Amino acid sequence: MNSFLLLFIGLPALEIFLIIKMGSKVGALNTVGLIFLTAVIGVYFAKLQGIQTLKSGMVNLYQNRLPIYELLSGASIAIAALLLIIPGFFTDLIGFFLLIPFTRNIIFSTALKKREKVNIKNKDETIDGEIIDKKDEL
Repeated sequence: MNSFLLLFIGLPALEIFLIIKMGSKVGALNTVGLIFLTAVIGVYFAKLQGIQTLKSGMVNLYQNRLPIYELLSGASIAIAALLLIIPGFFTDLIGFFLLIPFTRNIIFSTALKKREKVNIKNKDETIDGEIIDKKDEL
């Protein structure tokens, strides 16, 4: 099954299930209030983290260093803000994990390790060749 289709159907179903379960435990009005509260708090912290990442990136640019970590961090903060705005508890949990610098570093390190393993496997498949210009033979 296509992973996008599974995500498109599965994620809203999971969110609805969690909202219904939470609503049965704490009440409907409290659940709606909690959804709004997590969105507001999340966007506020995303703004703070984004400003901090922007400042760190500018410092790296002034020191003639590439702000690679800051670019990755900024993209993950933008994704986290989007996930926090979407109503639901599962997306809020993922969004808060992306906002915390410690968990963001863990995610980056595991993703880069997997990418390095793929690059190492691809390095063994190089083909050497030689280009011969026919104009030099005449």
